[in-house]
Parts: sequence; C-alpha cells; structure tokens
Amino acid sequence: MERIDSSTQNAPDVGTRALLRLAGPIFVAQLAVMGLAVIDTMMAGRLSAADLAAVAVGSSIYVSVYVAFMGILQALTPIAGHHYGAGRYTEIGADLVQAVWLALFLALAGFTLLARPDPLLRLAGAPPDVARVASIYLNAIAWGLPASLGTRAFVALNAAVSRPHVTMAIQLAALLAKVPLNLLFMYGAGPIPALGGAGCGVATASLSYVTFILSVAVWRFDPHYARYRSTSSWRPNWARQRELLRLGVPSGGSLLIEVTSFTFIALFVVRLGAETVAGHQIVANLVSVLFMLPMALGVASGVLVAQSLGADAPLTARRAALHGFRAAALGAAGALLLVWPLREQIVGAYTVNPDVVVVALHLFGLACVFHAFDVFQGVAGFVLRGYKVATAPMLIHGFSLWGVGLGGGYVLAFLRPAGWSMDGAFSFWLAAVVGLALTAVGLSWMAMRIANQHVREPPPG
Repeated sequence: MERIDSSTQNAPDVGTRALLRLAGPIFVAQLAVMGLAVIDTMMAGRLSAADLAAVAVGSSIYVSVYVAFMGILQALTPIAGHHYGAGRYTEIGADLVQAVWLALFLALAGFTLLARPDPLLRLAGAPPDVARVASIYLNAIAWGLPASLGTRAFVALNAAVSRPHVTMAIQLAALLAKVPLNLLFMYGAGPIPALGGAGCGVATASLSYVTFILSVAVWRFDPHYARYRSTSSWRPNWARQRELLRLGVPSGGSLLIEVTSFTFIALFVVRLGAETVAGHQIVANLVSVLFMLPMALGVASGVLVAQSLGADAPLTARRAALHGFRAAALGAAGALLLVWPLREQIVGAYTVNPDVVVVALHLFGLACVFHAFDVFQGVAGFVLRGYKVATAPMLIHGFSLWGVGLGGGYVLAFLRPAGWSMDGAFSFWLAAVVGLALTAVGLSWMAMRIANQHVREPPPG
C-alpha cells in the first residue's frame, strides 16, 4: 500500500516545467564547461595531430583525477537538498564550509599526481613528442586544481538550493574568455612564450581562479544567500566531513569509474598512433557534449528527489525520478536525430587531417549507440544520489564499465581472440557500449526499486 505524502505543502514542484526550469541553467552551465574542452580540442587540432594527441592524453589524465574528487564534493547537493526541503537553511551554509575545506584537502592530493605525470605518460606509451607537450599541459593545469574543486562546492550548493543560473552565468563568462587565453598561451605574446597545445592547460588553470573568485563573491554579497550563511566556525568540522565522505567517496568512485572507463581508452589507443587517438578524441568529445543534456536532467531530478525527501514527500520524489527519465530519453532521441545526418560536417569542424577524419567517422555509429545507453545510466545515478544511495551503484559501475567495458576492450584490441578482426579503437568502443548497456539496466532498475520502497516503507527520520 502506497504511503500518502505527509508534507506536500513543503514539497517542491516536480512537474515537467519545473524540471526543465531547473535543468535548463544546469545544461547551459555544463555545456559551457564542455565548451572549454571542445575549444581546446579544436584549437590544438589546428596545430598538429601531435598537439591534439597531447591535449587528449593530458586532459584524460586530468579529468580522471578531477572527476573523482569532484564526485566526492557532489555529495553536498543531496545533503543540502534534504536540508532545503526540510527548511534547515543554516545547515546548508555549515556544510558548504566543510565542502570547501574538503576541496582543499583533495586538491593537495590531486596536485601531487598531476605535477608528476611521467609515470602515467609512460604507462600510456605516449610518443616522445606527445609526452613532452602533455607533461607541460599537466604541470600547468595542476596549479588550477584547488580553485577548480573549490568552485565545484559552490556549483553543488547552487544546484541544491535551486539557483543553478548563478553557476550558468559564471561558466558562460569563463567560456567567453577561453579562446583569447588559449591564443595568448598557445602562440605567445611579449614575454609569454608560445606553448603550443600545452597552452590550453595554462588557460584552463587561470580560468579556474576566476570562476572560484566569482563564486565566493556571489555567496558573500548576494542577499539571497544570507539565510543559508551559518554562524558556525569556519574551522574543519570532522563530523560533517565524515557525512560528506560517507556519501561522497562512493559517489566519487562511481564517477571515477564512469569517466576513466572512457578516458582510459585514449591512454590505450595512443600506442596505435596519433591519428587514431585524435580520431577517438573527436568522437569522445562529441559524446561528452551530447551527455550534457541528460546529465543536466539527471542533476535536476536528483535535486528534486532530495528536496522532496527532505520535505517528507516520497511520492513526489518518485514522480521527480520518472519525469527525469522521460525527459532525458526524449532529449537524447532528438540529439541523435540531429547529429547523425551531420556527422561528416561535425568531424570536419575538428580537423582537416584526412586520416583522423576516417578514424572518427568509423567510430561515429558506435558513439551514437553509446549515448543512447548513457542517458539512462546518467539519470539513474543522480536519482540514486538524491536517495543517498551510492555504494551499490559504484559496484555496478566497476563490474560493467571497468570489467566488461575497459577490460573487454583491451582483450579485443590487443589480445585479439581467434577470429576477431576489428581494429583497436573500434574494439574499445564496442566493449564500452556493452558495459554501458549493463550499467544502464542495473542502475535504472535499482533507482525505481528504491523509489518504490520509499513510497511503501519510508526510512525512519
């Protein structure tokens, strides 16, 4: 027997229009973030295949480190969302302070990895010219990690309190500044040397501090945030840190597995030649851009789930999850119908190298199938975080994406079982599609099962 919501007066509006109002700014903000990577890929591709491969390898390593820590900080969104739904406003500010501290602690660990990238570059088997540029890129971008992670704490907060348009405005400002900064550091001017593709990393690190400063300024001076500011000490609070880590570590683990199962393909296929990794990077970049819409809808759905649960309205939370799945499926279908007929023009916008074009077009069909499954696993993951469920999804991600996807791709590409004739890049993408399909089915089933459980037997407190 379904439970009747006991506090529908405080429950958020979770209709389709409300979902889109929340998801729209999140989508634009994420698209702006993705736009930074697109600009790097396109500008480096105009220099040479080696520069593009270096940016691909360097960004794959950076993203693998960054997203794991970013995933931990995203725990603030469901935690603050529950506070918001329950009207515990000053608790939000107290948790934000601890998230900023946690960002600093995580950045110290990440800096050590990024500032000494030679072991990872050797593991990738990058050619000397690619490794040289990638090393400079990573050394530069490492200095921006503290600001990047600090900004993510404010991004998580803005989503939780239904103010994503603040994040959108800041990220759009960064996007506008990206091309001029890339030109400055890639080609040099005055005392600034020309760094080629590595200049993209310097530009990204510089923008990280701009976005962090803007985020802090809005929090400090916008009157809307006054009710969230806490009078608690600005010192680390280990009890709140533990709460963030309990949800954040498995959430970050899931995101790390999800992203590295994808980015590590670039590290493996780099040994197949600069043209192959460059073609892979173009298609990977496109898939990442396409994922921004379902990701935005997933974040919005997870926020509405958390706010509804905080308001003790589990029926409303389940409706929010269902709306998220439906909207994301429709958006993905529309995106695929748009990009498939334009595949040659899209690839041509990235590169003029005919060998790179051939590789990218060869992978394009698999990339579209990949996106179809990516939609459902993405929304399901954020919905589950809204329910504060993270450990089981991490295990599903590990088995399906690392075991079946990345591991299966390695076997097909390099061990080449008897009778297997497909090339290395195609093999990796095919295995990734199978792994992602398993993930999508597992997470979607789990999300709806937990939503139904909360309706029937809501947990105490």
